[in-house]
Amino acid sequence: MKQLSQHILKTFAILALFTIGFTGCEDELNKLPILGELESNFYQNEDDAIAAITAAYDPLQYNFTNSVYHFRWFFGDFSSDDAIKGGSGVTDQPQLEALSVFQGTANNIHTNADWTAKYIGIYRANLVIENVGSMTNDMIDPDFKAQLVAEAYFLRAHYYFELVTMYGGVPLVDKLLLPSEYNTPRSSAEEIWALIESDLTEAAAFLPNKSEYNSTQVGRATKGAALALLAKAHLYQGEWQEAQTNAELVVNSGEYSLDEDYRDIFVKSGENGPGSIFEIQRSPFGGGYWGSVNGANEGNLAVVYQLPRGQFGGWGFNLPTQDFVDEFEEGDPRLKSSVFMEGDTLGDRGVFTKAATGFDHDYYSKKYFVSRSEHEEINIGDPNMNGEPNDRLIRYADLLLMHAEAAYHNGQELVALTSLNMVRERARRNAEPGVLPDVSASGQALLDAILHERRVELGLEGHRFFDLVRQGRAGEVLGGLGFQSGKHEVFPIPQQQIDLSNGVLTQNPGY
Repeated sequence: MKQLSQHILKTFAILALFTIGFTGCEDELNKLPILGELESNFYQNEDDAIAAITAAYDPLQYNFTNSVYHFRWFFGDFSSDDAIKGGSGVTDQPQLEALSVFQGTANNIHTNADWTAKYIGIYRANLVIENVGSMTNDMIDPDFKAQLVAEAYFLRAHYYFELVTMYGGVPLVDKLLLPSEYNTPRSSAEEIWALIESDLTEAAAFLPNKSEYNSTQVGRATKGAALALLAKAHLYQGEWQEAQTNAELVVNSGEYSLDEDYRDIFVKSGENGPGSIFEIQRSPFGGGYWGSVNGANEGNLAVVYQLPRGQFGGWGFNLPTQDFVDEFEEGDPRLKSSVFMEGDTLGDRGVFTKAATGFDHDYYSKKYFVSRSEHEEINIGDPNMNGEPNDRLIRYADLLLMHAEAAYHNGQELVALTSLNMVRERARRNAEPGVLPDVSASGQALLDAILHERRVELGLEGHRFFDLVRQGRAGEVLGGLGFQSGKHEVFPIPQQQIDLSNGVLTQNPGY
């Protein structure tokens, strides 16, 4: 189930062609196009094309860029009412603490690392689009070429989706840049959304369905993934009809279904299951260890980040709030699959007590949990630095709830109820009778039920802050935590990038 990630590991020698050491003091937009000097000796056959698209997938896995950690849930969970930062206290990684209380500045190292990783991915996707796309039929099968280029369009759209939802308008780089183009100004958010929509439409036209891939191709972009992300892009812009239409293309494809049991989604055996539309594939064999953390970019540092401290061997970040726990309806079994509470057994790591952690925290996240024995199976590097769980990036339940939300706004309440209640029906399969009954509400109560369901179904997966912003509710919900409307809907453009652009990049208001 880790084929794509393992293929990345087998192509390190070729990846070196696409990678320059990152010092944190060079502008990615300026630096990366230098690699074009090597292209005359590359893109000669299908193996070269596969190596190029593998390199474009690789930044999906980055935990660590410019010697700094960054995860989507840093921004989606810490900057929300679902979680607090945690760690050993407010002085532990203070720039993460700043994000959690809306005091982040343009000098935040974590946003700069995240920005850098995304533009590495965009550059590598552009390499595939231009260079693999230009390969002749004697070099590569034309249908396979079309698929690889479509994968690159999907990846570029994904990287830009994460950028535009973080920062608003950003530099639009849809080609390999000439030296005169290195300092690229920000495009508007509308222009970035238009590129995302165009890329995903192009990708969906040529990507295979999930069922058309064989077992060695698990983790590659699919037609369903492109259509689901396209539905999400329209949802974020309030384009309800387009969001519903694209969501229905995924639903009606018959390629996906809800996992039988919610508990199965986040365990190792649940990876790439029937409800998985797109996952970031992780490998236990990255070779990361203290002093060489970059090797762990093939693994998942979210594991050690979120495990409790003390005897459990973790760092204790991303701690669920009481408000998040209280959001679950009485008896909702998803709570036990999302949150560890005192008295719970953490696999073979022991029973969670505050004394065992050394801290007075009531709750810990469960969605990246692995037992100690699973880590001990890793025989390269430090097991704690090479956690194996995949990142569930787009789940079918997410798609159904997007569909429900769009249908509601399109005045189709019965359609919205159908998708909403599909998610609730799966959730209650292991609950006591009467728990999580079907919703029959209408009007605002129906919309509230859909938004509630998103929070409990997708909690601690990095969605909450971004959902609140796009729904226009962030000021109301997060104001008490320090959120200022008109400022905190987006994060600051990293000052390092502004400086390196000689002031061509402009800052977001209020920062």
